[in-house]
Amino acid sequence: MFTRWLQQSLIDQLRRPYVHILFGARQTGKSTLLKAAMPDDAMIVDLAEPGARSRYLANPSSFVAECRALPKRRGPTWVFVDEAQNVPALFDAVQHLYDSDRRRWRFVLCGSSSRRLRSSGTNLLPGRCLLHRLYPLVGCERPTALGPATSQVAPMAWKSPPEALFPAADLEQRLVFGDLPGVVIAPERDRPSLLRSYAVAHLEEEIRREALVKDWAAFLRFLQLAAHESGQTTNHASISRESGVTQPTVKGYYQLLEDMFVGFSIPAWTRSPRKGVLSTPRFFLFDLGVRHAAANLQIARSTVMANPGPVFEQWVGIELWKRLQYLARGSLHYLRTKDGAEVDFIVERNGVITAIEVKWTENPSTADARHLRTLLAEQSGRGHRGILVCRTPRAMQLDDRITAIPWWSL
Repeated sequence: MFTRWLQQSLIDQLRRPYVHILFGARQTGKSTLLKAAMPDDAMIVDLAEPGARSRYLANPSSFVAECRALPKRRGPTWVFVDEAQNVPALFDAVQHLYDSDRRRWRFVLCGSSSRRLRSSGTNLLPGRCLLHRLYPLVGCERPTALGPATSQVAPMAWKSPPEALFPAADLEQRLVFGDLPGVVIAPERDRPSLLRSYAVAHLEEEIRREALVKDWAAFLRFLQLAAHESGQTTNHASISRESGVTQPTVKGYYQLLEDMFVGFSIPAWTRSPRKGVLSTPRFFLFDLGVRHAAANLQIARSTVMANPGPVFEQWVGIELWKRLQYLARGSLHYLRTKDGAEVDFIVERNGVITAIEVKWTENPSTADARHLRTLLAEQSGRGHRGILVCRTPRAMQLDDRITAIPWWSL
């Protein structure tokens, strides 16, 4: 099994006597990770399986009876419920059992959508649960191929040395196929088909199961447009005109993608004194491979290399977002003005600002960092800095507060 960055932290937290809920998009490796972290004799309930789902929907109390029939032991009795959002009533059953004997039970619930849970007012076990999130691979889980005989691991800290990293990949592979675990370990010839299946079959199954979209054809038109616009500022009016659905419906579709953990928004930076600063958020699909498939693009290096800069910028934004979500500290923004000035990303952690520009160049210059200098000049206080992420082979100091770095050392 390949080592995930969340793995050791999750194992440590699972020892704590609470109900544990792990959310994340489908195919990010939630079930694999959890099964590896639990004892072999854990009771497993897979609500993605139609028979089990129907049985518990018809009679949620049978779950309580089955759990009570498990033999008692010295340690906790582990119960794993996969795709738990499919039977929201089981959350009440879990609370009933947990409250009856907190020392006996160790419930682990896993889900790929929060929409049904929120809309049905599902009991998310306040005061009883720890919430975890899993995302597609981050840089440190997948070494960078720098040449035939060398590789480099991104510097995000591991709590303990990883036992097995995912296969090494160069930048182009990441930009073309994304970072879903099942895709990156598949033969390259199979990856386009896997991604197209994800973009249509998995999303359709999830949406149809929850009866979230009445007009599937209209949603597919929206999804293709939203994928094409991924990484740009959200324009509900334009998407509405081109997809043939109302603006409120478009907004609902965007929210649906976020509820299914396959999309996220980056808000605008609002603390700039400049006039004409845009306030519209930027929307990103969570994985570049899924983005290409949803946009109905050819999933090939030639597609990306026709205009690599915007795709590279999306990859950096997705990478920053995943890391900040895991660290649970800091916020991600962008800055853009009506006259064209922009800073691609702004990370704020503990009151310190890191302004980030993304350039495809291998030879960065001070001219590439002009917007970073302007933003840093506007901010009072010490510690703020700028980073230019590019394809330079080594880090370069562009001025006293701005450094150009290789993409793999982000």
